[in-house]
Amino acid sequence: MNSAVIASLLAAVPGLMLKTDPADLEHYGRDWTRRWTPAPLAIAFPESAQQVQAIVRWARVEGVAIVPSGGRTGLSGGAVAAHGELVLSLERMAKVLGFDAVDRTLTVQAGTPLEAVHNAAREHELAYPVDFASRGSCSIGGTIATNAGGIRVIRYGNTREWIAGLKVVTGAGDLLELNRSLIKNSSGYDLRHLFIGSEGTLGIVVEATLRLTAPSAPTNVMLLALPSFEALMDVFAILRSHLALEAFEFFTDRALAHVLAHGAQAPFAEVHPYYVVAEFEAADEAQEAAALAAFEACAETGLVSDAVLSSSDAQAAQLWRLREGITESLAAFRPYKNDVSVRVSAMPAFLAEAQALLAAGYPGFEVVWFGHIGDGNLHINVLTPEGMGETEFVARCSEVTDTLADILQRHGGSISAEHGIGLVKKPWLESTRSAEEIAVMRGIRQVLDPSGIMNPGKLFDSRPAA
Repeated sequence: MNSAVIASLLAAVPGLMLKTDPADLEHYGRDWTRRWTPAPLAIAFPESAQQVQAIVRWARVEGVAIVPSGGRTGLSGGAVAAHGELVLSLERMAKVLGFDAVDRTLTVQAGTPLEAVHNAAREHELAYPVDFASRGSCSIGGTIATNAGGIRVIRYGNTREWIAGLKVVTGAGDLLELNRSLIKNSSGYDLRHLFIGSEGTLGIVVEATLRLTAPSAPTNVMLLALPSFEALMDVFAILRSHLALEAFEFFTDRALAHVLAHGAQAPFAEVHPYYVVAEFEAADEAQEAAALAAFEACAETGLVSDAVLSSSDAQAAQLWRLREGITESLAAFRPYKNDVSVRVSAMPAFLAEAQALLAAGYPGFEVVWFGHIGDGNLHINVLTPEGMGETEFVARCSEVTDTLADILQRHGGSISAEHGIGLVKKPWLESTRSAEEIAVMRGIRQVLDPSGIMNPGKLFDSRPAA
């Protein structure tokens, strides 16, 4: 049966590269989550938007579901293919197509790695400011599909702010060119923003035109050791009042211990319970003096126990490694991840409730906290206890997430800040979106993917439960 379906695909899309080797099916059939067993039909590697269109039209006729695939660095199960879907990998569509010096835009195919975009922008003495630790692996299409944030949202915003135009293939097989890189465009609905954050459920991004900006002024990096969780927001307020912050990231002593076990260098002689990495403009002596003044203001009030100010690019990279290396250092423990957000102003009250919930809900579990505290985004990683089976572990964590979702709803927050809903967070979408909003989203999905073939089961089920 599968061989006949695959033969019909190759006939419909001449020259298409296709893989069916078991090792490839496993590799391309999952993302960084490991909860589902990959079982795709095959892996397709189109080289053009026209081939993507042909694949989608074939899939509609054959009734085959499609899972779009970029770098598969997602943490929500959004790129999982576990039920005979065709994985459509965009890794062969990774070209930089053009640069416009007047508009300051860079046009790339969707499979282009984020790091390649950074390098291409740098060649023109400009910058694409969206950035995060998986920059070498993730693709631009994937970052668009999840409206990725990262470490500099506090200064530059999410991916959405930097997308000038898109070319997408809808679930109906139509090729749409959205916004055409216009700065002003009031000619009806801006469909570009429907596809940003849509997790591949409406169609496939095949090309993106990205806005670029001037490179940041010279920056410096400061690592602060904090004596208590409660000090975080006070330290943030002081630094924000003194400095032009590019990033404000926090992590706990447990997170640091795992990164150090992976080979990072200890920043202090003593262990402290909480840490902050702050990056800020330091283009002149006045800004350097402001950084010292900010530290002194924190130290005088007992908010900070110790600090390191980088004196070179190499030392700055070492300090950033302490934050950016956390996810990789935890991978072997198969963590259950909560990626949540609230308004920055609501963070103190939310933190108090969430900390109490996790202490009560995970007795004896190791919980590792870190995140983009400056934009209201927390990553909560619960590590699998030794000897506990995955089914029991996920069930325990899901019970606590039920309560966490209730707390988020009371504080007007979101169960997914930047990783998307996918499969992992689907049960809690209603804590973030009203029934009316979800009904509208279902209607949009039905129009753009009338056959229900685009990444089915992700975000929400195609049809509401009876």
